[in-house]
Amino acid sequence: MELLQEKDLLDQTFADGGEAELSLAIEFYGQALLRYCHNILCDYHEAQDAVQMTFLKAYENRQKYRNGTSLSAWLYRIAYHCCIDTIRRKTLFFFTPASDTQKPHTGISDELFEALSRLSAMERSLIYGRIMEERSFRELAKIHRITESAARKRYERARKKLAGLLRKDNRQEEGSIADWRSQHEI
Repeated sequence: MELLQEKDLLDQTFADGGEAELSLAIEFYGQALLRYCHNILCDYHEAQDAVQMTFLKAYENRQKYRNGTSLSAWLYRIAYHCCIDTIRRKTLFFFTPASDTQKPHTGISDELFEALSRLSAMERSLIYGRIMEERSFRELAKIHRITESAARKRYERARKKLAGLLRKDNRQEEGSIADWRSQHEI
């Protein structure tokens, strides 16, 4: 059976299914959800925990899933809320902002990682979903339970904010180099 057909079948059977359907959901969506959570939380181990919690919640609440709707969007919505809960818990218990985490080896520059960590979880989620996963605004709207036009607008704002943060960092770096040069008369 073709992968797309298997996913469509899973969309139809997940709510009434059991462990076999959960295993298929993990197989189909596990790695993508891990990347998604990692890009929101900026911490690989917390992302693993969030994905595990996502599948636990999905399995426990599978009767609430409407057969025939997008299982992918439903799982991403649960994952997003698990990430938000993780950020809230971390902030509440440790009194440190989520952006103070250590940079994992993600393959992106330190400047981009720092700029992304200054965005809200929603903004990171929209940017990651649109750019890395090439999701449509319709899919992003389903995941975040907002209108398609709101998803588009929030994405555009997040993109501009990220660009501004990157420009600001570059100007500060150039200014620091100029200050150092003037102090050392180069």
